[in-house]
Amino acid sequence: MRKVIYIIKLFFVLIVLVFLYSFANQRHGKKTISSVNVEFLDGDNLFVTYPMVNKLLIQNADSATNIPKEKLVLNKLENTLSSNEMIQDAQVYLTVNGQLGAKVKQREPIARIQGRVSYYIDRKGDRMPLSPVHTARVPLVTGKVDENALHEIYTLVKYINDDRFLNRNIVGVHKTGSDYELKMRTDDFTVTLGNTENLEQKVVNFKAFYQKALKDDALKDYKKVDLRFDQQVVCTKK
Repeated sequence: MRKVIYIIKLFFVLIVLVFLYSFANQRHGKKTISSVNVEFLDGDNLFVTYPMVNKLLIQNADSATNIPKEKLVLNKLENTLSSNEMIQDAQVYLTVNGQLGAKVKQREPIARIQGRVSYYIDRKGDRMPLSPVHTARVPLVTGKVDENALHEIYTLVKYINDDRFLNRNIVGVHKTGSDYELKMRTDDFTVTLGNTENLEQKVVNFKAFYQKALKDDALKDYKKVDLRFDQQVVCTKK
């Protein structure tokens, strides 16, 4: 008899536990969003802003006040953010207290193409549209730029971006045929690069010339610096 009573009590406890679990799980699934937190991993919300990301999250949720916590929903929101042309990657999460959060990494432009249709080239070499809320301070590429030349231009502007000296001094690239000219930030002369062959050696030659001319206080005397010749820099004075 005691065994039967024990079994009945145990069965009753199990029913209560199942009910409580189902009730808690149901409330958990219906929990409303308490707040939205957006973190920009690159430090500044430049090309997309907090309100823009917040709007994407809310508009693409099943309900603004009742978002299920299943992983599939979070993946859907991540894909929505990542599909934005200004965003490189996004991670979306939901905390136990109902806070919806997003960690956003924006795309990084390294040059701006100026033409009939203007756009950026990002660090991966892909086209990136201009932003309505921010203008990047990157070298401006002008001249006869077509789609077939983008890979070569990307090679050049990435080299400029990654080189500390060039990144600090070069603000413009002009394309004429297969040759390129570089515009300096403060110095009043044009650098004729030619094509992108032997680019590293050309830059080494230019740096050597620049340091020597800077030491001699002669940078102001030149109007053109030509790097197209092997092992030498040909300069034209004003």
